[in-house]
Amino acid sequence: MTVDEILNNMKIKARADETLRSRLLATRHSGNPLGDFCAICAEYGFPLSVMDLIEAGEADYAAIKRSTNGGGENSPVLDGEDDYYEMFLAELAR
Repeated sequence: MTVDEILNNMKIKARADETLRSRLLATRHSGNPLGDFCAICAEYGFPLSVMDLIEAGEADYAAIKRSTNGGGENSPVLDGEDDYYEMFLAELAR
């Protein structure tokens, strides 16, 4: 299962379960936010490592940068677009 699929499944579960939603959002304030987030995902049957989460965001961001204006220095800065964790929580917070 890909990171995108895991996050999508977790989003569906969290929208149906307020306790899960609250737990995921609370990871922002923990001492180990990514580790705690991944541990919750694993609890719900979706094993996810911190490095998988980080690498997926960076790989997608790199692909976007390469496809924009030839991927040169004039590519736009897409602040936060490589952070799947923060984007997930932003969507969940709505």
